[in-house]
Amino acid sequence: MAQTPAPAGSNEGGLPYAIAAYGIWGFVPLFFKLIASVPPVEVLAQRIIWSLPLCFVIMLFRRQIGEYLAVLKDWRTLRLLLASALLIAVNWLVYIYSIFTDHVLAASLGYYLNPLVNVMLGMIFLGERLSKLQLLAVVIAGIGVTILLAGALDTLWISLTLAFSFGIYGLIRKVVPVGSLPGLAVETTVLLVPSIVISAWYLLAADGRGFGSDGTVSLLLMAGGVVTAVPLLLFATAARRMSYAALGFVQFLAPTLQFLLSLFVFHEPLKPAQLACFVLIWASIAVFSFDMLRKMRAERMIEVA
Repeated sequence: MAQTPAPAGSNEGGLPYAIAAYGIWGFVPLFFKLIASVPPVEVLAQRIIWSLPLCFVIMLFRRQIGEYLAVLKDWRTLRLLLASALLIAVNWLVYIYSIFTDHVLAASLGYYLNPLVNVMLGMIFLGERLSKLQLLAVVIAGIGVTILLAGALDTLWISLTLAFSFGIYGLIRKVVPVGSLPGLAVETTVLLVPSIVISAWYLLAADGRGFGSDGTVSLLLMAGGVVTAVPLLLFATAARRMSYAALGFVQFLAPTLQFLLSLFVFHEPLKPAQLACFVLIWASIAVFSFDMLRKMRAERMIEVA
């Protein structure tokens, strides 16, 4: 049975799923650095190919194959999932590119911006109200992005693409009437054919970098299916059980881990414009977090009363 989207203020057990998903995403650059010699497009194709079998195995155990097949026959739902599949493919490709080109800082900034994008999308499409403090947080973040236009324009496109592609993806998955796992399986299914074509082209090219060139590289590319499917499944589950604002609040975990990795593990240089933007983003997050905590306390007091 498809899950009913949670009300705007509900969290309904989604918090553990959100923490697990964002924790994995925070450390995933370490995994992709191991296959940085492989072309990003091939990595994307291999992620899609190897995540689908895992989805089917889990669906068999959870007896959700019927729901998966039903979605394939429902054009309205399938159309929405086609859009979400394209969005997540763009997100994955840009993210892989950012890691391979040593722009993890830009990726981190994109995922810092994403919760604020979620707030705006929730207000526009889900009818969630934007409080004065949330509006202030969005304005502060906007000033930070404007600073990047002056001092780090070369990587701004990475940050904005990641923030908006994943924000709109999450919005679609929240409102589509399908379970998280069958939905993910449908998304990877519609992307499977082009992924196989791309992988076959690289395999025939035999440039000594991708799948089939080395046992270790091949196994790591196959493992990319697990790295792809598991956190995305956790996220999709959390998105249907939490308000969009609360989900954005938890997301701060992933970019914080990525930010620390970029500085202390990958030793990326921090440009003055980037530093100024991060400071403003952190300030906006502080305002946003204060507002979220204030609302949560008020809701608990109402429940107790």
